[in-house]
Amino acid sequence: MYEVAPSPSFRREEPDARRLSLIEACARVLARSGAAGASVRAIAQEASVSIGLVGHYFGGVDALVSATYDHVDKQVAEALGSAVAAAPAVPRLRLEAFVTASFAPPIADRALLATWIAFWSLVTARKDIARQHDEQYASYRARLEDLLGECGVPVATRRRHAIAITALVDGLWLELCLSPGCFSAEEARDIARNFLASIIS
Repeated sequence: MYEVAPSPSFRREEPDARRLSLIEACARVLARSGAAGASVRAIAQEASVSIGLVGHYFGGVDALVSATYDHVDKQVAEALGSAVAAAPAVPRLRLEAFVTASFAPPIADRALLATWIAFWSLVTARKDIARQHDEQYASYRARLEDLLGECGVPVATRRRHAIAITALVDGLWLELCLSPGCFSAEEARDIARNFLASIIS
């Protein structure tokens, strides 16, 4: 069996750091090779560790991919939260910051897109990934609904507005990452701002 011996620096890492290094390696493999290429061997080689460490920390590749999905989602949520925190304390500007943050790094990134595509490819094949997908998108829409509420949008219409905004952001983000020459990030922001203006009086 082919194994890559742990490097000395890896041996000194604490368990949490080791888990994180495997998760980050998994994300890179998913971005480069897709879900089909995310084997224990490939991830261990990417992380420069023994194959046995994947099993030790995660029990197998399925649990590692699931943990990676959670980790990547948390990174995106943190980037969105930072954008809102950096915005002026004006409800509409906070909402705009949350929505338009997807059109700038670290979210507008082709490697991140490639990783998400790998996750999406598993939604119909794995119930646990489908559940994570539903939970993550529900959390995103709930945050949108809160920000819409701060802007005075009635409760009765918040859910549908949040769904529409999510679809708009996803579409613009996808095309911006796939074909950045088609339109600019500023154009994406303007489109999003104009849509928000149409639902906020």
